[in-house]
Amino acid sequence: MEDNTQSKRKRKSHIPFRLNLLFFIVFSLFSAVIFRLGYLQIVRGDEFEAIVKRTETTLVTESVPRGLIYDRDGNILVGNEPQHSITFTRGANTTAEEMAKVASSLAGLIDVSIEELTERDLKDYWMAVNNEVMLERLSDDEKLLPGSELYEVELEKITAEDIAYSDEEKEIAAIFKRMNSAYALSTTSIKNKDVSDEELARVSENLSGLSGVDVATDWVRIYPESDLLKSILGGVTSEKIGLPSDQVATYLAKGYARNDRVGNSYLEQEYESVLSGTKSQWETITDQSGEVVTREESYEGKAGDNLVLTIDIDFQKEIEQIATDFLNSNVDPYNDRIYIVASDPNTGEILGMTGKQISASNEIVDDALGVINSSYGMGSAVKGAMVLTGYMSGVISADNNVLVDEPLQFQGSNLKKSVFNPSVGSQVAINDIEALARSSNVYMIKLAMLMGGQSSYEAGGTLNISPDLIDELRSYFAQFGLGVKTGIDLPNEGSGLTGFNQAAVNVVDQSFGQYDLYTTLQLSQYINTIANGGTRYAPQLVSEIRSTDANGSLGALETTLETKVMNQVDVDTEAMERVQQGFYQVTHSTNGTAYSTFGKDSNNVAAKTGTAEAFYDGNNENLKGESVFNSTFVGYAPFDNPEITVTVVVPYLSTETGRATPIAKKVFDAYFNTGDYKTAAE
Repeated sequence: MEDNTQSKRKRKSHIPFRLNLLFFIVFSLFSAVIFRLGYLQIVRGDEFEAIVKRTETTLVTESVPRGLIYDRDGNILVGNEPQHSITFTRGANTTAEEMAKVASSLAGLIDVSIEELTERDLKDYWMAVNNEVMLERLSDDEKLLPGSELYEVELEKITAEDIAYSDEEKEIAAIFKRMNSAYALSTTSIKNKDVSDEELARVSENLSGLSGVDVATDWVRIYPESDLLKSILGGVTSEKIGLPSDQVATYLAKGYARNDRVGNSYLEQEYESVLSGTKSQWETITDQSGEVVTREESYEGKAGDNLVLTIDIDFQKEIEQIATDFLNSNVDPYNDRIYIVASDPNTGEILGMTGKQISASNEIVDDALGVINSSYGMGSAVKGAMVLTGYMSGVISADNNVLVDEPLQFQGSNLKKSVFNPSVGSQVAINDIEALARSSNVYMIKLAMLMGGQSSYEAGGTLNISPDLIDELRSYFAQFGLGVKTGIDLPNEGSGLTGFNQAAVNVVDQSFGQYDLYTTLQLSQYINTIANGGTRYAPQLVSEIRSTDANGSLGALETTLETKVMNQVDVDTEAMERVQQGFYQVTHSTNGTAYSTFGKDSNNVAAKTGTAEAFYDGNNENLKGESVFNSTFVGYAPFDNPEITVTVVVPYLSTETGRATPIAKKVFDAYFNTGDYKTAAE
């Protein structure tokens, strides 16, 4: 009995001890929590308050006005027109719903076009403001789909009734679309055309309630000379298009943003790094939620530098008019295009260039790009290269250069003859100078035969030369720029077209310009090389790079672009001088093919004319494949001290007529202020 009583007492005394221990533990924990809270609030309170209020500063860049393009005399060809702009900088964590709210507020302050809105744009906007509604329309399985698949399902669930918006609501959608195109912490234009003073004032007054919205100054490209040389000048992408899709990685690596405007063709593209300038830098401060708190400019940037071209705009206008007048004259029902290049043979600088074409709708349109991209058979104009090929290959020399011109009939081939000596059996012994003056096809053919090891001719006999000889001819011709890229400071230059049918007869056709096709620019480089004595210069459109002065005008010289030598023709000076003399006789000898036009001319022109058989490939579908002729001309003046070369190509003529020669005379007259241009100059 006593033992049981003692046992109960022990159990009773043990229970309070457990409770006390538990209370002690709880008390200790609460004490620790209270102590910790006190420590955080009192000791580190300021530190954690700073963390809560902490903002993040990010450096954001913005584009600056693009550099201008001037002619050689300082006349603006491509300029910028400043204009007000309303912009939006997207926060790091800005949601579509938040942007939709800002768009709604902004729509009440500005007018925007809704013409470009697509059904997808309207659905994107609907999604931004109806997220909860969309969640109700999705099944549980659909909600588990990955992002891109889920979005496509969501778009399908938006009905036509959902997006039957009023015009006012569509304006909000249009603004939202532009906001939504911006990447995190990048800036995009909401409206940068025709922003009125009233709109600018309204937005400025309400900036505090328009998160990410700001007002700025933007620019747009203008062309004071209208479409003059516009295709060569090139273009700039819109902010909507931004970086070209095939060059995004390259531009991003250079610090561009995806919606930056960049040159996308020709001069604008070639000199993008010069024209683009150095971007301005803004410190964008965002809070913990990613919202933009403030934006401050830390570096105002540097506007793009300016290009000064080699072209004289007044001379350019004159050759453009010469080309237009020719096409308007309707001298030939087949002809629908013309190309002209004027160049400085001592530097390669292009003084003027034009291409004109009659479109399918019978309008004369610019085709300046055809100068560098379109290829044609040039005929006898290239014979200077063939004569020099004869000298370089050693088959003729200054003391041994007489060959007999006679109609040639090879087995299985058409009769090959010269225009001045067409009668079978007629033989005329001529040297290299006479061959050029009288444009002997046979002289060139016999040069090719000698290079191929065949020194004799028998009527109806075999042409015993290797078809591979054409590659040797091409290698010599390339020294003058024929059949290879010229090196012009423009992208996407054509290199001509080479024939692919390997046959001995094609070798002889190549020798007098009747096989491979060349561009007008290649022909221009060829005549430059002969005119200056054998240096092949790259054609050049830009001569200087200049800054912009404080008044916005053409500023100090930054860089002078040096002439670029592509190669030196490997030929004796005496041989070159004989070819030059042959070109002089073309215009000054009574037997010369251009004597009737230039015989009494005061500009002292040396030249070579050409006619090539071809097939029509113009805009008139009814004439496709018809046999036609191309008329060509290359020349330079003055003969003893050349300062200009002129190249004219007139493709697709129904008759074998030298249309290019009188056109070239007008270009020379326009340059020297002679002939029909003398009165105008005075």
